[in-house]
Amino acid sequence: MSDSISLKPELKTFVVYAPDRTEEGTLARRYEVRPSHLAGVTPLIEAGIIKVGGMLIDPDFVPTEGQPPKAVGSVLMIKAESLSEVRKLIESDIYYTANVWDSEKLVILPFISATPFP
Repeated sequence: MSDSISLKPELKTFVVYAPDRTEEGTLARRYEVRPSHLAGVTPLIEAGIIKVGGMLIDPDFVPTEGQPPKAVGSVLMIKAESLSEVRKLIESDIYYTANVWDSEKLVILPFISATPFP
C-alpha cells in the first residue's frame, strides 16, 4: 500500500447563461468570430470540460432558407473545480473578448443534475 494517495479534486458542474449584447452589430460580430469560438471550445468539448453548449435563438425568429438563426445568447454546462475556473474560461472565449456576450448579464451557477448528461 502506498503512503501517498493521489486525490483529484472533485469536478463540479456549472451552468453558464451568456446573453448576447443587444446593440446593433452584435449578431454580425457573433457570426464573424464564430469559427474562432468553435476552434477554441472544441478541445474543451473533447476533454469533457464542456458537457453541453449551444446557441439560444430569438423565439420570434422565423427561419428562411440561407438565413442563419438569430442568436440571443449561449448556454453551457461546464465541469470544473470552481466557479472562478469557469469564469476564467468564459472570459477567455472570443465571444466574451469580442463583446458578443454581455459581460454585465453573464450568469454562472453551480448545477446539480437530476438526469444523466447526454
